[in-house]
Amino acid sequence: MSEYFGNIKNGALTIAEGMGITLKHFFNAVHRKGDAGVDDVDYFRQVDGLCTLQYPHEAIPTPPNGRYRLHNNIDNCIGCGQCVRACPIGCITIETIKAAPDDVASCGKTKDGQQKRFWVPVFDIDVAKCMTCGICTTVCPTECLAHTPVADFSEFDRSNLLYHFGNLTRLEADAKRRKLAEIQAKAQAEKEKKPAEN
Repeated sequence: MSEYFGNIKNGALTIAEGMGITLKHFFNAVHRKGDAGVDDVDYFRQVDGLCTLQYPHEAIPTPPNGRYRLHNNIDNCIGCGQCVRACPIGCITIETIKAAPDDVASCGKTKDGQQKRFWVPVFDIDVAKCMTCGICTTVCPTECLAHTPVADFSEFDRSNLLYHFGNLTRLEADAKRRKLAEIQAKAQAEKEKKPAEN
């Protein structure tokens, strides 16, 4: 019988202690918490007070070493596809078209002066799948892939989370494919013509 009343007493004391903590936070909420950022060593040592941010007008600053939304600087992309092979979940889709010999100059160069040899009409990143592991940014030889500090990019429609970074429109890509096919067909015809002449 004493154990029964002991459990009731213990339950009442636990509830009273919990309500005391709740009331302490309730009355301290009239004060504003400090403005220390998450990278500040005193962030978790700030005085008790209102801790709810008025989002989206207020937001906790993102740490400089955080990995968030993935971005591709297509001007530096050489279309090597290493990011696609390295991605553990396959959130990157890439399609390349070899530049024709007379198109190589117009294909451009990377920021370090490397001549690009491929057009990249499709470079899609599905950020709904991306787990921000950073492997693709590590293997990228031209460092065109990077994680941005944008941490909040929610959308109402999932299709808006598929980011397109290609450097050609669909019509331009079709024209480049036709041109390359014609050059390859002409080279093949000349190759077949040479043994016939001998």
